[in-house]
Amino acid sequence: MNTQLLTAALDAAGRGWHVFPLRPRDKRPALHGETACPATGDCATGHRKWEQRATTDPDRIRAAWSAGAFNVGIATGPSGLVVVDLDPVKAKDPKGTPGGVTSLQALCERAGHPVPATYRTRTASGGHHLYFTATPGARLGNSAGRLGKHIDTRAHGGYVVSAGSTLPHGAYEVVDPTDPAPLPEWLCALLMPRQPFRGLTAAPVPVRASRYAAAALKAETAAVAGAGEGSRNWTLVRAARALGRFIPSGDLDRSEVEQALNSAGLRAGLRENECRAAVASALNWSIANNPGRPA
Repeated sequence: MNTQLLTAALDAAGRGWHVFPLRPRDKRPALHGETACPATGDCATGHRKWEQRATTDPDRIRAAWSAGAFNVGIATGPSGLVVVDLDPVKAKDPKGTPGGVTSLQALCERAGHPVPATYRTRTASGGHHLYFTATPGARLGNSAGRLGKHIDTRAHGGYVVSAGSTLPHGAYEVVDPTDPAPLPEWLCALLMPRQPFRGLTAAPVPVRASRYAAAALKAETAAVAGAGEGSRNWTLVRAARALGRFIPSGDLDRSEVEQALNSAGLRAGLRENECRAAVASALNWSIANNPGRPA
């Protein structure tokens, strides 16, 4: 029995985090797959995957880690965690590519917030894991690159390797033992599942699409005007990206959208130069990624 790994598993479980064994000196689950399921024990009533078998039960943990020097996996969904994974720059990346730490710093600066202080570990590759408690009522999944270059997230359906685990090229270590902070509201907003717009803007009758666009404009500007401090900038960016989809199709005029969103941002308390820059950038992105309907 590896007492260091057992201690790491018990410490994580003591925080309320659901753990399961990973292969020794590896990041892959050590549990059997569905095709090799013996249909006994935990799987007596049907195959249970690693997320379902992850536990905080000290007796089960001691029994599992007595069988080998297993690394420790933390199932983020059952643990009520959202973990932001900041990867380092990779050898194959083009020169000048930012690492995850740099990307997160830039993201926070644009949002007007400091990088959150929270429980943090250093990964075996030199990256970082930032642990946050999940937002009640917001079921987030995993993401890759959604927040920025070399930034991934793990929530429902995901797991991370716990501090105390080791790989051939390094170990996972705690660098900030602070208790996990709640996931910032503005980060949660960026990670929420995106609502589909493309099918609606492609409605065969332009009048119906224009009516929908007008309703969307009204709803999005109201959301921006009512956004609270801490989420105003990203509510504005999200609204501009959503409404920009209607511009290439001719359902909304760009100047109309810019005027409405800039006014809403001012009512929310943002500065005029902040509004104009954020709206212009978000509309450019949306237009580039949402071509107009074919003739």
